[in-house]
Amino acid sequence: MGGAAYDVAHVLGGAMLLCSFLLLSQRRLAGVVALLATQGLLLAAAAAWQGWVQGSSHLYVSAGIALLAKGVAIPWALRVAVRRIGDETHPAMQPMPALLAGGALVALAILVALPVSTGSRLLTREDLAIALSILLLGLLMMCTRRHALAQAAGLLSMENALMLAAVGAAGMPLVVELSAAGLVLVVAALAGLFGLRMRQHVASLDTHVLDAHRGDRR
Repeated sequence: MGGAAYDVAHVLGGAMLLCSFLLLSQRRLAGVVALLATQGLLLAAAAAWQGWVQGSSHLYVSAGIALLAKGVAIPWALRVAVRRIGDETHPAMQPMPALLAGGALVALAILVALPVSTGSRLLTREDLAIALSILLLGLLMMCTRRHALAQAAGLLSMENALMLAAVGAAGMPLVVELSAAGLVLVVAALAGLFGLRMRQHVASLDTHVLDAHRGDRR
């Protein structure tokens, strides 16, 4: 891979990681949805770029799926939900401690990913480290948010990380990437259904209110 091709791929992955950090600091659901859409568009661009670099036509299919599902359809559905339920969200952890914890997780991801991928091409190693970082930041977002839609956004960001790792690995079969895309659509549908049911029964999307209903049979 040439220097320019490597640099572009690295910038796209780094921009996705930056979106994950911004998601941790974002207090409003509209901002969360916008950042998630941006991350999806960057993922589509990364897949298309890898398709050109690797000469693999099936990566263009993955890029198209990411563009339509993660860049357009899912953010549109989340925006509709935000307009119905309100915009503000209250994180369980303040932005600064969350960002510091995120930095520690990125360092952990680098320490874990780079040694285990020794022998792979340089871009694959760095893509794996970035993907693992985004995965851990998405998990942190799920743990530090009380709003069900914000937690769903963290889960979708984790799936973006998995797809980034898949497109960065040369020779990854198309069926794996299609399975990942199908999984995220199922997750988004289940998150929306869960949010609607929760809104109907407890009149809130703050998951902490579920503690009061623990053990209920209905």
